Amino acid sequence: MPGKKSVMIVLCSLLLVAAGCKKAATAAPEPAKNYTTIDWADSGTISGTIHFTGKAPKPIQIDMGQDPVCSLSPANFTKQYIVANGGLENVFVYLKSGLGDKAYAPPSTPVVMDQKGCQYIPHVIGVMAGQPVKFTNSDATMHNVHMTPSLATNQSADISEAPNSPGETRTLSTPELMIPVRCNNHPWMEAYINVVSNPFYAVSGADGHFTIKGVPPGTYTIEADHEQLGTKTATVTVAPHQTATLDFAYDMGSETAH
Repeated sequence: MPGKKSVMIVLCSLLLVAAGCKKAATAAPEPAKNYTTIDWADSGTISGTIHFTGKAPKPIQIDMGQDPVCSLSPANFTKQYIVANGGLENVFVYLKSGLGDKAYAPPSTPVVMDQKGCQYIPHVIGVMAGQPVKFTNSDATMHNVHMTPSLATNQSADISEAPNSPGETRTLSTPELMIPVRCNNHPWMEAYINVVSNPFYAVSGADGHFTIKGVPPGTYTIEADHEQLGTKTATVTVAPHQTATLDFAYDMGSETAH
């Protein structure tokens, strides 16, 4: 009997060791991602203008009288359609496809969206998936940041921010365009966050112009997205040390819902 008991103890010990090895094997960390860095010495640029044809709706001045602090701020206007000399502002432009298996590390520096003058500044931002977004409050009144992504993998946020608050940070993990951000305290306040998988993006300025630098040589699909007028795509070829010109054109007939 003692001999049989010893054999059983040895067998149990061997099983425990095997189980431990198996557990250790499954817990092994994933290999580090092989990120690509931008080769500035061999890259090109994409530059262009977002044109608006026809007559755009005129921006409407917002009545901010419900909040005494807001009412003392500079005049605030709707921002859905800002057109100057035929150029459309606040269009998000990004490299949609063509990079193949290249992966780029998200920056650790946050993109800042401020609440100033009872409006979000900037109105439209871009950020890489995994890069933080910091919401600050430069106003002397309470604000709220209500971010509502459509994708379950991007966490929503409902943040109350005290006057002159240094802000809070959130990180979105999955590419998604035109994520709305609103203030529950001031219903006219709205902005949009665009999350992409690469660093090649821009937002059109007051003249409708945009520039994307550091693009590796190749042929790409570029997409433009406007909060009301929707998306447009085009193909462009980028050569080393060259600037490829790419324009987009919108009109009121382009209007689509996000």
